[in-house]
Amino acid sequence: MLRIPFYKPSIGAEEINEVVDTLKSGWLTTGPKTKQFEREFADYLKHRHAIAVNSCTAALHLALEAIGLKAGQGVIVPTMTFAATAEVVRYFGARPILADCRAEDFNLDVADADRKVQSALAAGQSVAAIMPVHYGGQIGDVAGVRSLARRHNLKIVEDAAHCCPAYYKDNGKKAEDGRQKIEDSGQWSVVSGQWSADRGPISNLPSPISHLPSTINHQPSTINHATPYINPQPSTLNLLNNGWLPVGSPADISCYSFYANKTITTGEGGMACTANDEYADRMRIMSLHGISRDAWKRYTTEGSWYYEIIAPGFKYNMADIAAAIGLQQLRKAEVFHRRRIELAGQYRERLNEVEEIVLPQVRPDRIHSWHLYVIRLKLDRLNIDRAQFIEELTRRGVGTSVHWMPLHMHPYYGKTYGYAPEDLPMAWALYPEIITLPLYPNMTEGDVEYVCESIKDIVSRNRRWTAAKTSPHPFPFPQWGTGWPEVG
Repeated sequence: MLRIPFYKPSIGAEEINEVVDTLKSGWLTTGPKTKQFEREFADYLKHRHAIAVNSCTAALHLALEAIGLKAGQGVIVPTMTFAATAEVVRYFGARPILADCRAEDFNLDVADADRKVQSALAAGQSVAAIMPVHYGGQIGDVAGVRSLARRHNLKIVEDAAHCCPAYYKDNGKKAEDGRQKIEDSGQWSVVSGQWSADRGPISNLPSPISHLPSTINHQPSTINHATPYINPQPSTLNLLNNGWLPVGSPADISCYSFYANKTITTGEGGMACTANDEYADRMRIMSLHGISRDAWKRYTTEGSWYYEIIAPGFKYNMADIAAAIGLQQLRKAEVFHRRRIELAGQYRERLNEVEEIVLPQVRPDRIHSWHLYVIRLKLDRLNIDRAQFIEELTRRGVGTSVHWMPLHMHPYYGKTYGYAPEDLPMAWALYPEIITLPLYPNMTEGDVEYVCESIKDIVSRNRRWTAAKTSPHPFPFPQWGTGWPEVG
């Protein structure tokens, strides 16, 4: 029996050598490598400023502090998110106002968010910000969030923890000729999950990646860590020249995660990015005890022993050891992303005919990061529930996860704010159906085949033959290729 972990980081000799170089340099905490990582990350996703910190939670906290969130104010937060997005709101004594999600991509339902804002305002409550989360790596309703923020004077703090990289087209509607236009553009084919090798500046990179021989940690792998990695900038420029925008473009501040299972990792880490000079200065100062700028230089020949504390800050700085890993991971981000797209395509190819599950959908005006691959079970067609399905996968050696129990269903938010599960009906209905499958660059085609065959076997043994035509589902299952609502 194979054992497929839910996630395994892709670490090669480059990361190891960079960390060793850092250890030998004598500079372990925040220093030159952290600053280099900030510059290269900002360049990669085309942000003016990037502030490296020790977690995405820290980045979100600093972002809300920078925009001036006050106690008693409200912040729109999707219920379909991890704890961090809402908990940082509570740090200020502010109130997370939870909004529902959409069935097709699990992202924030802007129409529901609008209703929540209007209800709060009608009750005399101030609403200061909105925190969209791009679920699994697919950018949500950017135009809708921006329009809502403008109408109600809200700051936008994006939780882009899943999105290094992800892109979108800001045309408010489907591209002409639909998906075929994207396939013909020389970009990622977000529909088929395959790679178009005709991609200008990076076409010299081998494709498909699965043909590259290498090993990582003595395991067969599809990533060649010995291959020289291109600077990520040319491919980003190529996308921008074709009308694509990187994640975070419309936000006041966008925040990224480098946790161990993210698309690139520093072990633990995060980044807060903004085009606003004042926000950047504030977040940089508050990330290290509120000490005046460039405090880390006080131990270098160009620094000074003298510093001033100008605000009661936090201890959120990233260490150079972590940044060393991040530098090399960032230089592999394009290769990792391409491999994730290929793996998502393999999942779709192998599971597309399984009628008892719903596969993730990709909008034609989005380029998905594929941090997560989340399927939905059609429970009315099965004799087992989600917990039993996961147990069967575990027995077959397949690791899985669930992203996530909606926040309003957790005891703290239910008891504190009086939420009942059915108050956010879409998230409540989707939660019992979702399973996140393994997806990481080191997976082989054989690994994907084993996961898919395991799923098919479980379905075949637990199919409810009489229910398929008679048990309507409370919410429709989006169909691949049937078009998308005009949501931007």
